[in-house]
Amino acid sequence: MTTLPTSHEILRKGLWDDAADTVRLSYEDRFLRRKVLKAASGQGFLVDLAHTESLDHGDAFRLTDGRAVAVEAAEEPLLAVTGADLPRIAWHIGNRHTPCQIEQGRLLIQRDHVIRDMLEKIGATVAEVEEPFTPEGGAYGHGRTHGHDHSHSHGPEAHSHDDGHGHSHSHSHSHGSHPHTHEH
Repeated sequence: MTTLPTSHEILRKGLWDDAADTVRLSYEDRFLRRKVLKAASGQGFLVDLAHTESLDHGDAFRLTDGRAVAVEAAEEPLLAVTGADLPRIAWHIGNRHTPCQIEQGRLLIQRDHVIRDMLEKIGATVAEVEEPFTPEGGAYGHGRTHGHDHSHSHGPEAHSHDDGHGHSHSHSHSHGSHPHTHEH
């Protein structure tokens, strides 16, 4: 039985320069805690981090033998979004907490037929592309944005809001004749 090289440490982009190998990962695959990965050379290695990490293109895994394996964003199926009113389009994407790569003149998002339909209805031009996906991180530093689950149980039962993040916002709706707002 052979033991795989192991990584317990992430080296952030710009803080290393000695990669012995690379590993190409999709956006979803760059969110991990423990997983066996295969580098470009074919060498397998185990990632075993203390907690789940969000990795960016340009980060690296430091193996216990001292070598670094650079993380590259893999090509994946995306939607390239353009339009005359790109700030308004970006607002609608952000309002849905959809990961978004912002570039001069276009936005890139993961393929989603519901979001695509909404964007086309507000005047966006949407094209399918296959490219590396490196969306903006959260406003509070390194990491990724997370969606909400605003599930409702109308009536006297529980009213659940699982936001997946710690900011405050209000949510208004009506139950028949008595509208109300929830702050959370």
